[in-house]
Amino acid sequence: MIRYIATAAAASALAIPAHAAVVEIESEGPVIELSIFESVTAEPDMATISAGVSTSAPTAVEAMRLNSVQMRQVIDQIKAQGVDEKDIQTTGINLNARYDYNRGTQQNEFRGYQVSNRVSVKLREIEATGQVLDALVSAGATDLSGPSFSIEDDETAKDQARGRAVERAQQRATAYAEMLGFDEVRVLEISEAIRSSGPVMQVAMRSAAESDMAAAPPVQPGMVSTGVSITIKFELLEDEEE
Repeated sequence: MIRYIATAAAASALAIPAHAAVVEIESEGPVIELSIFESVTAEPDMATISAGVSTSAPTAVEAMRLNSVQMRQVIDQIKAQGVDEKDIQTTGINLNARYDYNRGTQQNEFRGYQVSNRVSVKLREIEATGQVLDALVSAGATDLSGPSFSIEDDETAKDQARGRAVERAQQRATAYAEMLGFDEVRVLEISEAIRSSGPVMQVAMRSAAESDMAAAPPVQPGMVSTGVSITIKFELLEDEEE
């Protein structure tokens, strides 16, 4: 995106996202605005999976009790795989009445209650992801999703992306200045937006108890990327000595 602004007043009138960090300097000459995205690809060091248990019973109390017993077995198995308790987080507990439609009476008939409980798990030893998934199925998990891969501390990678983005913006602004008959450029304003890590690989496993898993599922973490998007305004300048 390129935008020319004749005066400093017009430049200051441009809207800037509230979350962006901003550095702004007044200008007198024409202004060019550039938006640049840069990303850095790296090996992930953390995998996130989600495990759930669903149970049904004639009463809500019984459905909840059965679910609690099975979910405790799943959580104990997660801990047995060496996962710290701080990396296990409950993401949802749901209780719902179950009905089946009777075509003969054309009415819904009450069948009982269903409880589902789900936890999110961070795995810092991603090479063990397949083993953990297999262990969760053995412990009674009936609903698995993931894994999603990420970089736990990506500040170093983001700094590299910032450096590349600024360099590209400077080169592009200088090229425009030359094409338009100006001698140099000066930075007036910088704003930044963080882009989340991606892409991620996902393996979904539904109703895993119904399948015969003779071995841990193969898991390939691949590579993930993290980056920043910056918007920089440059003032186009003429050499005062000419």
